[in-house]
Amino acid sequence: MKRQIFAPEHDAFRATVRSFLAREVLPYYEQWEKDGIVSRDAWRAAGKQGLLGFAVLEEYGGGGTPDFRYSAVLAEEFTRAGAPGLALGLHNDIIGPYLTSLATDEQKRRWLPGFCDGSLITAIAMTEPGAGSDLQGIRTHAEDHGDHWVLNGSKTFISNGILADLVIVVAKTTPEGGAHGLSLLVVERGMDGFERGRNLDKIGQKAQDTAELFFHDVRVPKENLLGDLNGAFLHLMTNLAQERLSIAVSAIAAAEHLLEITTEYVKEREAFGRPLATKQHIRFEIAEMATECAVTRTFLDRCIADHDNGELDAVHASMAKWWATELQKRVADRCLQLHGGYGYMSEFPVARAFTDGRIQTIYGGTTEIMKEIIGRSLLGP
Repeated sequence: MKRQIFAPEHDAFRATVRSFLAREVLPYYEQWEKDGIVSRDAWRAAGKQGLLGFAVLEEYGGGGTPDFRYSAVLAEEFTRAGAPGLALGLHNDIIGPYLTSLATDEQKRRWLPGFCDGSLITAIAMTEPGAGSDLQGIRTHAEDHGDHWVLNGSKTFISNGILADLVIVVAKTTPEGGAHGLSLLVVERGMDGFERGRNLDKIGQKAQDTAELFFHDVRVPKENLLGDLNGAFLHLMTNLAQERLSIAVSAIAAAEHLLEITTEYVKEREAFGRPLATKQHIRFEIAEMATECAVTRTFLDRCIADHDNGELDAVHASMAKWWATELQKRVADRCLQLHGGYGYMSEFPVARAFTDGRIQTIYGGTTEIMKEIIGRSLLGP
């Protein structure tokens, strides 16, 4: 089924992304996996290639277009290449909107040029050891000391945590916290009391640095408040639809790619003197996955189009995130099974895709949270 959402300029951009991957990412990716972190040179190369800051105004070095289809192309190609470690989607689609929509003119002049040229790598710190999806449980807090905040607390599972030069921290700025007492404070590399803990050892996406962060009496200037004081909850809710759509886009791309390589594998692999593809069970497995991918792709492309038109709501973004990531998990498991013992070998793409993709149903809001959002929209709280 031919996709309808892309124009020639998006196809040209896809070719650019593939060239970038072949030149700047894939030759080094195995080493990054061993190191547990990507090279900063790759971020600067991405900035030079125009892969950062699509929605940032040109005066700050960005692309000047809010067209999410460019982000979708980027996510799809990085997923197909098996290279999630260079977290450009996190930078562009999740953190970028906070800076473009909430930052003051002074903050934009300070941060956005580096955001776009790759010299300033970003992260957002919400999750804590005792608070994941439940923002009410956040304990990191900041006290008002006149011309600055004093920030204390810790965060965990922070993507880009080691490399980040700018971290948007969700903190309590009232004793109660919760929906009306959280703010976004920007902590920058080099601030006294800001420390990074372990680069966490994950089962997948090993090239993507994921860290613990600690804040011990960090003096955060008042001019580093991002958005409204005590307005973080609303700011976070506003940007979650795009975050979840971005995750869903990579999920369906992963499922489609796994199906593609597995289809080729069963055509070539023989058992009992005949290709696996001649077995009815195998054909049924492939047929089921192909149908599920086609249906999901149609829904996701509609969500992308709706998002570009400003019409994607939180419920449909939650549907997309839940369904696409669970499909990715299911397809990865079935494709690994069809590869047999070879599927368990790290040198086969299906093995890495199995472990790299497992996090997809967890971050950005778990499947259970997505179902709760959808259920409340239909049945009430």
